[in-house]
Amino acid sequence: MFNDNEKDLDIIATYSDVSGTIRTCRVKMKDLSASWVLENPINVDKVLKLKDTYQTSTPFQENVEQSTDDQQFQEGEILSHRQTYWSPVKFKRQILRQKRRDLRTAELVRQDKEVNKELQATEAIESLKNMDPVVKGKYSIWRKDFENPNADSTLKLMRDQIIMAKAYANIAFSKKQTVLYNSLLKQVMESLNVIGEANSDADLHPSSLDRAKAMGHALSVAKDELYNCFTVERKLQAMLVTTEDNLESQKKRSAFLIQLAAKTVPKPLHCLSLQLSADYYFHGYYQTKQEPYNEKLEDPSLYHYAIFSDNVLATSVVVNSTVLHANEPEKHVFHIVTDKLNFAAMKMWFLVNSPGNATIQVDNIDDFKWMNSSYCSVLRQLESVRIKDYYFKANHPSTLSDGADHLKYRNPKYLSILNHLRFYLPEVHPKLDKILFLDDDIVVQKDLTPLWDVDLKGMVNGAVETCKESFHRFDKYLNFSNPIIIENFNPNACGWAFGMNIFDLKEWRKRNITAIYHHWQDLNDDRTLWKLGTLPPGLITFYNLTHPLDRKWHVLGLGYDPALNRTEIENAAVIHYNGNYKPWLDLAVSKYQSYWSKYVSSGNYYLQRCNISE
Repeated sequence: MFNDNEKDLDIIATYSDVSGTIRTCRVKMKDLSASWVLENPINVDKVLKLKDTYQTSTPFQENVEQSTDDQQFQEGEILSHRQTYWSPVKFKRQILRQKRRDLRTAELVRQDKEVNKELQATEAIESLKNMDPVVKGKYSIWRKDFENPNADSTLKLMRDQIIMAKAYANIAFSKKQTVLYNSLLKQVMESLNVIGEANSDADLHPSSLDRAKAMGHALSVAKDELYNCFTVERKLQAMLVTTEDNLESQKKRSAFLIQLAAKTVPKPLHCLSLQLSADYYFHGYYQTKQEPYNEKLEDPSLYHYAIFSDNVLATSVVVNSTVLHANEPEKHVFHIVTDKLNFAAMKMWFLVNSPGNATIQVDNIDDFKWMNSSYCSVLRQLESVRIKDYYFKANHPSTLSDGADHLKYRNPKYLSILNHLRFYLPEVHPKLDKILFLDDDIVVQKDLTPLWDVDLKGMVNGAVETCKESFHRFDKYLNFSNPIIIENFNPNACGWAFGMNIFDLKEWRKRNITAIYHHWQDLNDDRTLWKLGTLPPGLITFYNLTHPLDRKWHVLGLGYDPALNRTEIENAAVIHYNGNYKPWLDLAVSKYQSYWSKYVSSGNYYLQRCNISE
């Protein structure tokens, strides 16, 4: 470092200017900035090299150019101040100053952009304030922006015009202005014809814009002759009430049609059942009195499944998906029970479509002689005239609207004993210790054998709970206005799902669960404890006897909720199409259908004959 009393260095600089001419000049060391350093500062008496360590700062070049222009460089004219030929601190400060300048510049640019945006917004608001939204000679809702044939609101505008035209027509009729009344009705009919079945502007006829303008003119005329705020308001309120009534009627009609579609067997599935049954009898399989005994059917060390269904295709998907993901298919045994009508079809299907090394048993529920009205409460109730009236006549409604509240009760599954057979598992499988119950509207996506190792902690039923916050709790399924229910159950108790349940049959027999089920079924003979289905009696029967499983085992809602999380679906061991939108129906949620259809046996002879594809 150079002090004021130390000897400075004279530097002869040689350089080339822009034109290429070689020039020389003389400068003092102290006049250079701190970014210039000596490459070899030990011996200052010899020729030294200078190096610019900070390329953005070039005071040396500026000094050289200045001395060249003046043709002389006087030492006395240069400011004398303390200067260092190398100062890391000063160099760091220069960098920080440059960064601050850059940040400040960026901040000023950002502020300038925000100011410009605010000015533009202010100008736009002022422009809107000064704009006249009404086109002279037209109805007041006919604004300039609607004149754009590519706008998305033309269809909505035309529908609004029809509503106002009907309102003015009613007022004109009440005031006996026949000419105006007929004119407005004509305009309404012409607008309806132009709209047709359109759901968007793109579907409208090319003449729709002219039609809307003509209707706007007609409404303007009607407004001039008939407009009275109170009268128009009252008429619109009356129209609103009528519209709400019509909407409610359409909702009931829609509910009825959905229930009808959900319980109706599609033609291809009906064809499949008939083809399989015909071949079963044609090939003489019915003559086999009894199949040879298979010890696997009663081996408690294997993995046993219970499926109760009258749907051949749905049952095949459950079996196929389970076997496909099983680590040891030969250790899996499927016990399928169906009704007399579908027994031949179910039997034939698995005779010609054996799922690998897995064992399949198909039984007819009518062969369970112990299932009779003297033992089974639900059978005794279903035979009563009162219950038949409750399910089928729905309090004898004279119209669809009157019986809409009971539409759900008319679904045949609530009268099928197959649906209640799940409460008799120890009787159906007396030698088994554990069994996994599966509904026929599920798809298996992972190996299920770890469920047999789950510690149920002394409980009978292992199931996934369905309550989220206040949803799917006991008060949703049971009648807590009944004192019997209030005394025995907690309304906030969490509900759980049938569809994939692991049952400890040893504990079931020990606690005599079937007797508990019979007790509550007898108490509900008048249908005052719960209305329908098997889930309410299941919640009651296994109350405080259900062990909650991890939710990843069983994801529900694919039969009614189109907004499920795809990741949860794909990570689930079992997905459940509970609801009306079953995957084999046209009602199915299309984005969920592929999870089910990929397990339908492709290229199957019977499926091709009945036009059933994946």
